[in-house]
Parts: sequence; C-alpha cells; structure tokens
Amino acid sequence: MPRYFFNHAGDGYPPDDEGLDLPDLRAARIEATCFAAERLRDRPQYAWDETDFRIEVTDGDGLLLFTVTVLGIDAPAARVG
Repeated sequence: MPRYFFNHAGDGYPPDDEGLDLPDLRAARIEATCFAAERLRDRPQYAWDETDFRIEVTDGDGLLLFTVTVLGIDAPAARVG
C-alpha cells in the first residue's frame, strides 16, 4: 500500500515525516481534504491570510502528487441574482 505525506505548505510548519498508508490516490485526496478541514476548523483565518492555504501531498519519494488550496476572495459588493 502506498504511503502519502500531507504537508501544510509555507514557513513554520513542520513536514509530515510519518505519512499514511492508503490504498490509492482517491483515498489520499479525501484524506487531504479532511486534513485541510481540520486545520481550518482550528484556524479559519488561514483562508483569509495574504497567501493561499495549501496542503501539498507527496509520495514516499518526495514527489508532489497534488495540492489542496483554499483561498478566501473578497468580491465588490454587488447583488447576486
């Protein structure tokens, strides 16, 4: 079973040196989304910081497989609909 590593990208966040054994990339994508949601639950301001909030997922060789990005964007006040 492949091992996936889930890293909160940016300065000051320790790398994931344990990872998780998951059956496939689909399971890793779901886990990455849950990991992002947990981080945002504790610190929702991450979505509104000046830089985007990213979870980068790598494989056992350190190759970047995909990224989950959350970015809050203010829009000009306008009626919708």
